Amino acid sequence: MFSWLKRPAATSVWPFAALSASYFAHVGFFTPYLPLWLKDQGFSLLAISLLTSVQAFTRTFAPYAWGWLSDTTGERVKLLRFGGTVALALSLALWWPMTWPSLLIVLLLLFTHTSAMMPMSEAALAHLVTVNGTFDTKRYGRVRVWGSIGFLVTVLLAGEWFERQGMGSFPILVSLSLLAVVVSVWWLADVKEDMPLGQTAVSLREAFAQPGVKWLFGAVFFHVLAHVGGYVFFSLYLDALGYSKTVIGVMWAMAVLAEVAWFVWQSKFLPLFSLTGWLLVAAAAGGVRFGVTGLLADYWWLLAAAQMLHALTFAAHHTACIALLSHFFPGRLRGRGQALYSIIGYGITGVLGALAGGVLTTHFGLASVFYVAAACSGIAFYLVQRLRKATGLVPLAA
Repeated sequence: MFSWLKRPAATSVWPFAALSASYFAHVGFFTPYLPLWLKDQGFSLLAISLLTSVQAFTRTFAPYAWGWLSDTTGERVKLLRFGGTVALALSLALWWPMTWPSLLIVLLLLFTHTSAMMPMSEAALAHLVTVNGTFDTKRYGRVRVWGSIGFLVTVLLAGEWFERQGMGSFPILVSLSLLAVVVSVWWLADVKEDMPLGQTAVSLREAFAQPGVKWLFGAVFFHVLAHVGGYVFFSLYLDALGYSKTVIGVMWAMAVLAEVAWFVWQSKFLPLFSLTGWLLVAAAAGGVRFGVTGLLADYWWLLAAAQMLHALTFAAHHTACIALLSHFFPGRLRGRGQALYSIIGYGITGVLGALAGGVLTTHFGLASVFYVAAACSGIAFYLVQRLRKATGLVPLAA
């Protein structure tokens, strides 16, 4: 399949850049506009909360299952190809009207195959850019920035498109974006990842028992839980405040512009603090960002400034986490380490955040989600302090 694509060198990072760009281009309109499409289909706020939580629910089991399989076989690329192709086929079902139970089943199957694609890709990329135990943040940033660019392009174009054309074309765009993902995964060099020579096998239990690992995952849990409100309810919140779909897209785009800038220049900024130091900065910035969003969203310029903090609350946090995971979960544990990061950070939090957020918004209004998010950032800040005490100042070279 796609044999006409020129095969890249096994050490090339460009195919990963293409995968990152296409995958996050898909996410760029799917995540912000899925709630609006569901609203357009006539679903209630609670039904929207349930359906949008399906993706997070699949992240509670699918990443680890795929991660275990990829660690065991070393065939990360073949599994990426399989997952992308099946997801594309499943997306065609969205073209027809469905009740919420049937839509839930389709989304469950689709997300089961896409939710582990980035953890497996990140594991393969981390293996590629780690040399002699050192995680190359510059090469990693050059790849990851294309994901941000892909997200930025689609979130801007989709906002304008849906403003003019309505939400009816949403299912077709889902399939087209997944087609781009499938093309990119078939461009990856089909290289099996073997256990490095001289490396002894470390069990997952031993890796998880290392000092600080539990504090790391606890901090990740609350930090990402704080972001769930922004991912699930942000568009609905701005829509309720009277912002147009175009402005909603611009607000999402401003966050991603800040993210792009960080990934481009992160190699200049990261040496300023240790990895755990950047996690503290990210948590503090999260408290400010979500507090401003909940209290002062009527002032568009303050809302825009809060969105720009995404450079710290997501991009800096993400790079620090990926580097720490490469330190704590080396070699054939890398896939499962990434999977645990996805499950704890983006799976359990997504289910809890979406469902609890639905209850909160129903009884206390949409702004209440962001007040709770600010509190979660405070808890994450405390847990990172415990991580620093357990591990010391983990250097960038880790």
